[in-house]
Amino acid sequence: MAQVNQILFTYKEIAEALVKQEGIHEGFWGAYVEFGIAAANINLAPDTDVTPAAIVRVQRMGLQRFEEANNLTVDAAEVNPASE
Repeated sequence: MAQVNQILFTYKEIAEALVKQEGIHEGFWGAYVEFGIAAANINLAPDTDVTPAAIVRVQRMGLQRFEEANNLTVDAAEVNPASE
């Protein structure tokens, strides 16, 4: 059997896992990614010119509440119903 090096998830799968982890039982929730941007002068090889470049980094990931369902969201009441 081949060694697994990556396990990928959809936005909905990430949202569902985080909704369950946080014990959320109502509302539409979706994955949230916060980006940061920086700039630098870079050269990609020793014999190339230096050029300005943008660097986009992922700063934080989490959940965001949405007013209505969309392709990024899960309904917490469905994926993590409250115990009666």
